[in-house]
Amino acid sequence: MSGTGTLLAADIEVGHHRTAEFLGLTFNIDTVWSTCAAALIVFGVGLYMARRASSGRPSKLQLAWETIVDAIERQVASSMGQVAPFVVPLALTLFLFILIANWLGLIPTRGYLEAPSADINFTLALALTVIVWMHITAIRKKGVRSYLRHYAEPYAALIPLEIIGEIVKPFTLALRLFGNIFAGGVMLAIIGLIPAWLLWLPNGLWKGFDLIIGAIQAFIFALLTILYFGFALEETEH
Repeated sequence: MSGTGTLLAADIEVGHHRTAEFLGLTFNIDTVWSTCAAALIVFGVGLYMARRASSGRPSKLQLAWETIVDAIERQVASSMGQVAPFVVPLALTLFLFILIANWLGLIPTRGYLEAPSADINFTLALALTVIVWMHITAIRKKGVRSYLRHYAEPYAALIPLEIIGEIVKPFTLALRLFGNIFAGGVMLAIIGLIPAWLLWLPNGLWKGFDLIIGAIQAFIFALLTILYFGFALEETEH
């Protein structure tokens, strides 16, 4: 805290969270609040789009959204063939949710509303959801025997490596998102050490850069979701 009582970026404890105990478990309250806020925004946008959607006179927002969805579906179909129909909507929802979650950290809220993506618990939960869902979908589409058989292809000796690769997937997916957003909090703390009369310039530049990084990381997470489902189902589809 500065001498004037103003909270500066340098006062932020990066990696620390407001916590609460419940039934013997510790919850990061700031992550829970931010996650709920991001979810409510996504839910609100979805309701707005559903109510205002029209086949006769679509709004500019609807046209933009339909253009993005159509472009992604065509790109996926041309490069990977047909994937399960729910994958593209899932990826788009994840993109919007993660994008908002990443950008929440740029709002000055005195530590009450931080980017949940800077908490490994948040990113790991998302990654585990995607990977577990992917395996369940693959088993349902291929059957247990066919699903297990692919681990022995092209050689049975590669089974341990295949299993390790599947175990590592959620961690790499989670750590990529977490590392980039967490680094943004570290940079804000470092920038906060700059004298106040010069702080506005690097702070503004970094927040603009952070907006781009947040969008890129959300896009990468959504893209990898599509790729993972595509690879898991490609034998069935072809």
